[in-house]
Amino acid sequence: MKVPLVDLKAQYCAIRGEIDQAIHRVIERSDFILGVDVKSLEEELASYTGCNFGVGVASGTDALLLALLACGIRPGDEVITTPFTFIATAEAITQCGALPVFVDIDPRTYNIDCTKIEAEITEKTRAILPVHLYGQPTDMDPLLDLAKKYNLKVIEDCAQSLGAEYKGQKAGSLGDAGCLSFFPSKILGAYGDGGMVVTNNQEIAEKVDMLRRHGCRDKYYHVVPGYNSRLDTMQAAVLRVKLDHLNEWNTWRREKAQLYSRLLRGIPGIEPPCEPLYSYHIFNYYTVRLQSTSVNRCWFQQCLKTKEIATAVYYPVSLHLQEAYKGLGYKLGDFPHSESIQEEVLSLPIYPELEETQIDYVIDVIGQYCGEGVGFA
Repeated sequence: MKVPLVDLKAQYCAIRGEIDQAIHRVIERSDFILGVDVKSLEEELASYTGCNFGVGVASGTDALLLALLACGIRPGDEVITTPFTFIATAEAITQCGALPVFVDIDPRTYNIDCTKIEAEITEKTRAILPVHLYGQPTDMDPLLDLAKKYNLKVIEDCAQSLGAEYKGQKAGSLGDAGCLSFFPSKILGAYGDGGMVVTNNQEIAEKVDMLRRHGCRDKYYHVVPGYNSRLDTMQAAVLRVKLDHLNEWNTWRREKAQLYSRLLRGIPGIEPPCEPLYSYHIFNYYTVRLQSTSVNRCWFQQCLKTKEIATAVYYPVSLHLQEAYKGLGYKLGDFPHSESIQEEVLSLPIYPELEETQIDYVIDVIGQYCGEGVGFA
């Protein structure tokens, strides 16, 4: 049985009629740049996340960059974030001319360890950028308390967490701005790139809107040097169709994750993801932790591949160890939890259309290899 990591074609087939009609309407109107569907999506996603404003941009990376700039991050500033994330999180900071300052992660949730942030705050610190990794919200209350104490901005990286909740409040609505990604494999995926900044702060929204349009408030009148970072109308039309299904899809994701976790219990060497009481996890990725003393990840992953089960490692090298950030002066051993987790995580297939029989097959294969000792060191 073939089990892909994500099946975008299956999702399209389920809503083909709605998608085709939405695309056709855009072609008929020919409002391809910042058309009516962009404005409607901005309003709908702002409402969905519990925010007053949404500004569509060209990618999740641009959402981070423009949100940071709109929050006043400038060259020489420092922004505290996690080393265990996709590089876009830190890229956006460095593209502002600021310095990323890394803090180790909580070994249970894989998110930034908020108890270690205060020690890294300096007179140059201007913001904290938490990442709600894999769909799991960061423990935000202590982080927000620190931000208030030191007058820091909070920009949430919600690329993997649209629909996730922290104590009943949607991710993206807790800080000064939330940054969404519409990369095709995300919770709400476009048929290309796209992103959005959501916020309750009108000034931030207006600045992001100006920056995405070459620094314009009015056409051809440029207030600042800006960017060409506009969400395409075609992508917005696709996303509006999918948004109507998002809550149901997230419910299905959670059900499949719970099934995985229940079936994995008792299989030695594999730790299912946790879900703290404050969290409503939406499982953009279902990521297990392999006990490195007993499971060889490379061999284990290859064993699954031979049975046509796709897996992925998010992420194999923490950012402080990447060549791109060698100049920051970090070294191996600086963030032991991040460095340990990078060697042990493995993401299994999960998507709304994943069949229970496919999950059973994945578990049977894992159980077979674990029972026979195949894939073990």
